[in-house]
Amino acid sequence: MQRFHVTTFGCQMNVHDSERIKGMLEAAGMGEAPDSEQANVLVFNTCTIRERADDRLIQALNVARGRKEREPDLQIVVAGCWAESVRDDIFRDFPWVDAAVGPGRIGALRDVMNADATSERGAFGSFDDFAADLPKRRERSHQAWLQLSMGCNSVCSYCIVPSVRGRERSRNVREILAEANQLASEGVTEVVLLGQNVNSYGRDLAPDARCTFAELLRAIDAIDGIDRIRFMSPHPKDMRGDVIAAMAESPSVCNQLHLPLQSGSSRILKRMRRTYDSERYLELVARVREAMPDVALTTDIIVGFPGETEEDFQETLRVYDEAAFDHAYTFIYSARNGTEAAGFDEQLPDDLKHERLGRLVDLVQDHAARRNTALIGSIQEVLSEGPSRKDPEICRGKTRGNKTTLFTPAAPVGTVVSVRIEDSTSQTLRGQVVSAVTV
Repeated sequence: MQRFHVTTFGCQMNVHDSERIKGMLEAAGMGEAPDSEQANVLVFNTCTIRERADDRLIQALNVARGRKEREPDLQIVVAGCWAESVRDDIFRDFPWVDAAVGPGRIGALRDVMNADATSERGAFGSFDDFAADLPKRRERSHQAWLQLSMGCNSVCSYCIVPSVRGRERSRNVREILAEANQLASEGVTEVVLLGQNVNSYGRDLAPDARCTFAELLRAIDAIDGIDRIRFMSPHPKDMRGDVIAAMAESPSVCNQLHLPLQSGSSRILKRMRRTYDSERYLELVARVREAMPDVALTTDIIVGFPGETEEDFQETLRVYDEAAFDHAYTFIYSARNGTEAAGFDEQLPDDLKHERLGRLVDLVQDHAARRNTALIGSIQEVLSEGPSRKDPEICRGKTRGNKTTLFTPAAPVGTVVSVRIEDSTSQTLRGQVVSAVTV
């Protein structure tokens, strides 16, 4: 039997796509190897959002090249956004790669893997098929990804996603709800709705099939068995009152929102083509907190965008303070070929970008510690994800606010328990189970 190993780089959409890749390979009679060394098919599902992702992938490909020189029958397959971005050069620059598919052509994976010398070894450039329609192999029995759309219509000057995933296409609402009902029947209690911009869902659908994101949230909330709904990521420009109301009024929708800011400087936001300014963003945060006072709010921030001055960076720190985020994913700007910002003047030196990142991370950690400290003494519903990585006697799970929580005594995976929070750090909560809610 052929045995495969999939290495995933990048975002949650790639994690979802990797589950579909595994499902297809298993449906073709292959088995999954516990590690790459025991596999004779290596699949790299790739990201190209940041330069670091490219570097990590190329390092992994070079390691695979060395192994292929020793084991000529080893098959190396590259999928995903990076493959799409270098589609014209991949087999020339990486001749040891046997097959490649872009993110819109995952369904062609087996065809390109089976290609002979006269057939195409790559499949790119089409974004007509949803990965959600392919076989899947979920990593967790009680949690699942649920794809709503693919691609993006935004024109952020730093982002390569529209180039490698195409324009936004919404999946038919009937298919989404059918999959959600099927997941519930299989025992899934938590779903994460996925799209490059989930809250613009449905605008491209035909009038007789039209459904807004707010309506979709309420429809999935009504499905018996689905107790937790999360989604990522929304764009602030499309975070409207109907979505906020649907979140606040739907019991299954978690009190957690990831709302990318990217910069606190209105001048930089304009250069980024984000279509909102810092004050509009803060007004949105205020509306969200008014509707959901206990919401856990997280964000993305890019440091060192071309032309960012110290005053611009100070604005980012000010907005972060005012928004009082629970956490942030912070990134140093890296130019992506094919994006508008890659051609901007005033590219900042790396040492300045790293220095600013350090100051931002300090602020992020300070706010995270304070927000978590405020939860000490509270009772939180925690969904058990199994033993912690460091101590099998301690269980690890997530609150409805998506905060990692360590607790005792241990509870079976998929159990929801009430935990009294006794201690915290900037990264985790810790407490004791006071009662089990559901199994």
